[in-house]
Amino acid sequence: MRTNYIKVNGGDIEYSVHDAVANIELKLLDTGAVAKIPGYANPLISHKFGADPHAMVYDGRVYIYLTNDQYEYDANGNVVPNTYGKINTVTVISSDDMINWTDHGAIPVAGPNGAAKWATQSWAVSVEHRNIEGKDKFFLYFSNNASGIGVLTSDSPIGPWTDPLGKPLVARNTPEADGVTWLFDPAAFVDDDGQAYLYYGGGVPGSPPTQEQAESPKTARVIKLSDDMIHTEGEAKVIDAPFLFEASGIHKRNGKYYYSYSTNFSGVREADDPKTGEIAYMISEDPMGPFKYVGTALKNPYLFFGVGGNNHQDFFEFKGQTYITYHAQTLAKELGTAQGYRSPHINKVEYDENGHIKDVKADMKGVSQVTSLDPYKRNEAETIAWNAGISTEKSEAPGSLVESINLNVTDINNGEWIAVSQADFGKNRAVSFETNIASTSGGTIEIRLDSPIGKVIGTLDVKPTGGDQEWQLMKTKVKNVSGRHNIFFMFKGEGENNLFNMDYWKFTTSEQSISSK
Repeated sequence: MRTNYIKVNGGDIEYSVHDAVANIELKLLDTGAVAKIPGYANPLISHKFGADPHAMVYDGRVYIYLTNDQYEYDANGNVVPNTYGKINTVTVISSDDMINWTDHGAIPVAGPNGAAKWATQSWAVSVEHRNIEGKDKFFLYFSNNASGIGVLTSDSPIGPWTDPLGKPLVARNTPEADGVTWLFDPAAFVDDDGQAYLYYGGGVPGSPPTQEQAESPKTARVIKLSDDMIHTEGEAKVIDAPFLFEASGIHKRNGKYYYSYSTNFSGVREADDPKTGEIAYMISEDPMGPFKYVGTALKNPYLFFGVGGNNHQDFFEFKGQTYITYHAQTLAKELGTAQGYRSPHINKVEYDENGHIKDVKADMKGVSQVTSLDPYKRNEAETIAWNAGISTEKSEAPGSLVESINLNVTDINNGEWIAVSQADFGKNRAVSFETNIASTSGGTIEIRLDSPIGKVIGTLDVKPTGGDQEWQLMKTKVKNVSGRHNIFFMFKGEGENNLFNMDYWKFTTSEQSISSK
């Protein structure tokens, strides 16, 4: 078979003609996957929703923090439009390759079970990290609906989180809130010199607003953060963004500061004005402004996906490439519940010779995988490229990043599956497979390469362990496998109840097997 090479982040990744053919075949298969079909990268996850994505790059991974959209129901059990009033947790996912995303679960932010018990909601967060006294610290800024902004701190990107203030960082009764209609949507930013800033605000004054108020709401703000990242310093500056609505965002490129936002749905638009529900941006030589309006970077999701609504974005750089993460109701559309339930997406960003952002082309194809997955290390079962039918839940088994924080894959029934993209077995050849399992019913895991109907390299007979959180490491031999492959874990069993829970998995080479004896 003819082998080719593509450049990824300055290095060569081997691929074959078979890879391209396999991707085409995957997209044609009726796999049972919803929205994120095998071979595509958007939406990032399809076993749950998530909105208002914010990206933080840390230690070779991208962490995406999401407003935790979850179905609301009426008295008859029917899905009703999302009111956002019940959201008090934040979902975290992460990836080192942009295709396989690890679900780290929900951060309890607001309410009686949250870190910030004074708050009632947690919308649209921003997370930054900073080295303080020789130790990396993480800071999560969240919206308590539209009435204030809080901050939580942690020693890791996924928690656990604590509330250092016991009150809002920016409250309605503070000078920083003067003239701000909606006191929410924080965007934190640490500049190259170490100075940190907080961007926030939104809404359109007036009921109904005048044309002038629609064109120039003047409800966005920027203020300096103190060295400890949990207090503000000095006065807030107004950002006069044309047709501003919400979703403050900030990123830096070539010494210039790009302030981005979502446009409002009020007023009359002229030819050069941003249209409704788009992501627009401004540029400045100074993080405090003034900012000069440039144009739009991303049109409304309706143009690309046939389902509209608001949007919320974050620009970030990862391994030399700029991306934009945003949300759209693509999963909800496929499920027939496009009533404000949103899903995260990522697409590439390119600039012209003037440093202006070229129009982003949002799509379901998404971005390319930037590095292969290592099948010989512990891989969380909730690290998923594509899936059909499963969900995740909090696990009692110890986690790998933080011992007290771990998830497992659950709601596993006959015919359902999970898959990872482009695992590199190398030339060592895998000889065995092991996974941490908890089960009351039992079943089988059929391991296939490349697709749900691909070559079977092994089958694990899952025996009951005595409970859904009674964990046991199970192993099976696999046929020799080398090279790069998608891995599909196909689940089989009898009955309508959950067959088993899956915590993590890994393959072993013959050399590893010998050394462990």
